[in-house]
Amino acid sequence: MDQMKIVLSSIVKSFLEPLSYIYEDEDEGILELLVEQINTTSAIENHSRRIPQIDDYVEHIVPSLSSVEFQYNFRMKPSTFEFLLHEIGEKLIRSRHGNDMVPADKQLLLTLWRFATPDPYSSLNQRFNVGQATAIRTVRRVSKAICTLSPKYIVWPSGSKVSDVTLGFSQISGLPDIIGIIDGTHVNIPIPKKNPEAFVNLKGYHSVHLQAVCDHVGCFTNIYVGNMGSICDESAFSLSPLQEYINDTEKFPNNTHLIGDTGYKLHQRLLTPYLNDGQLTECEKNYNSCHFASRMVIKKAFAHLRCRWKSLQRVLGITQMDYISCHILACCVLHNICLLKEDKLEGLKDAALELQDENIVEETVLSSAKVQDSSRDIAEDKRDLICSNLYKSKNRHVKK
Repeated sequence: MDQMKIVLSSIVKSFLEPLSYIYEDEDEGILELLVEQINTTSAIENHSRRIPQIDDYVEHIVPSLSSVEFQYNFRMKPSTFEFLLHEIGEKLIRSRHGNDMVPADKQLLLTLWRFATPDPYSSLNQRFNVGQATAIRTVRRVSKAICTLSPKYIVWPSGSKVSDVTLGFSQISGLPDIIGIIDGTHVNIPIPKKNPEAFVNLKGYHSVHLQAVCDHVGCFTNIYVGNMGSICDESAFSLSPLQEYINDTEKFPNNTHLIGDTGYKLHQRLLTPYLNDGQLTECEKNYNSCHFASRMVIKKAFAHLRCRWKSLQRVLGITQMDYISCHILACCVLHNICLLKEDKLEGLKDAALELQDENIVEETVLSSAKVQDSSRDIAEDKRDLICSNLYKSKNRHVKK
């Protein structure tokens, strides 16, 4: 087997060296990726059932697609595609002597296809008429370019946007002063080579943790991704920049706060539901019901993210840990851009969304631990006041 790997490495190296579209700053790990894919059973099976090559797919077939057909295949409208290409196109073009580079629009189309499907690279090779090394390079290059847009399109609410968000959540659930909903989810990955046990989540799958905050329309306003799957929501939160945000009044103006499930500790600026110990009052049950209605927004945002970018639905076909986070973050940026462009995708029906419950076990464990400190007392008083006001408002509407 070792001798076979040496032979394969030599073949791959000889294949890579003459290609002008491979740049020195992107070379790290590509040889390992290719050799690994050549050695896997799935790669052998895919080779034996080779997909017929599609000639001039980008040059002739894509231009003939209707807007609906284009969106079905690439998960965004042609207008959104052109907008995105304008944003990152220059980052995909480099001047270098030798063979011509893959055009920027073809690079972006190939990458969107990769995000949108769980298809192996062999299908990309045949559809886009590029070599496997080129396909891998292209996806990585475009993903990095999209990630550079995150400061522009994943933005914490400020100024007049704060009042828009709080009003939006108030109309959804009745809860006041919500600046965002926080939650965590998991993206399944292949078994890592190093410390695989650290990536096993509560459901027994290997995964990485994705923490997100979203506004009232499901637009992500903060993303923190890449922690090992064994980590719980509260631990991820304590490691994230939000841990610093939580004590910054500029980030939480006018007594605003986040809403999170019982996987998080109660805080003055992160309100959780009352723990259901079987003795909740009607007032507390009403608060929890409103709280749940608010949290559904981020549950739906995660479901929409996976539905549009189906590479996130099952096991993400990436073995290099540094690129996994880049792939996920890029999908989150695209999610926000599609919302900004009002690019609604057929099939994102709320009734058909599978809302995940991977945090149920850890929520109960965390909520059972009471922390006695002054900050928690302030948080409990704030939650109790909101709870009381909500119930009074509900009763006034009932009397009318």
